[in-house]
Amino acid sequence: MPSAHVFDVTDADFEARVIERSQQVPVVVDFWAPWCGPCKTLGPLLERLVEEHAGAFELAKVNVDESPGLSQAFRVQSIPMVIGLRDGQLAGHFVGAQSESAVREFLATLLPSSADKVVDEGMALLAAGKDAEAEPILRQVLADDPRSEKALLGLASILSGRGEYDAALELLDRIGPGPQRQAADQLAAAIRIRQSGAGDIAGLRARLDAAPDDLEARFALAQALAAAGEHREALDHYLSIVQRDRAFRDDGARKAMIDIFDLLGPGAELADQYRSELAKALFR
Repeated sequence: MPSAHVFDVTDADFEARVIERSQQVPVVVDFWAPWCGPCKTLGPLLERLVEEHAGAFELAKVNVDESPGLSQAFRVQSIPMVIGLRDGQLAGHFVGAQSESAVREFLATLLPSSADKVVDEGMALLAAGKDAEAEPILRQVLADDPRSEKALLGLASILSGRGEYDAALELLDRIGPGPQRQAADQLAAAIRIRQSGAGDIAGLRARLDAAPDDLEARFALAQALAAAGEHREALDHYLSIVQRDRAFRDDGARKAMIDIFDLLGPGAELADQYRSELAKALFR
């Protein structure tokens, strides 16, 4: 019978249906082919287990004959090959037909634990704007497991929202490379920009107009513009400072530009434009 939890994917839709989907629910990917004998044993087992878990994970089927790009990207040399993705990241794999007990062990490492489910509950409350209800849940998770990066990120977001910036940054510093790092960098950048403080933009512009070589005035104006969300103009002024005096304010203009890049996120056109300009200024 057709299943909502089992679907075919190809080179064209893998990014959306697997990578992006794994941000919400773990996805198991089965690389197979119609001519593969062991695939005919493993495939039905995976399909039975996905139904047994009733949506706790999803199963994406990749016919290697029809999707050579995916086979090359994941270096598929023998099939069946199974990979597991969670939070957009590779979380495990195995090659060859396995026993049911071995497959169940693989799934146990991929599926959320009871602690993960508690974190997800807290993060769902946070996403719904229920910070007061989310905070004690996230604090309890961290009391039990100080390394829970989702909880670190969630609690840092709550603290940032009420202006406890130093405490929030301390939590974000504890998040290592991995699926939470990009969001942590964005939040840390937003905090540092807010900490730079608002300013009298009109007054600072007038001060800079009167003394264009005053780097303190230019830096203060850039800080105020960044805090106000005027990122393009802020980047213009920071770039001008880097071009004139890289060491000014302990390389503060370059660091401030990096914060704006992190805040805008990967792929942002404005960030890409000024990242290129910054590279030219640094390596001319």
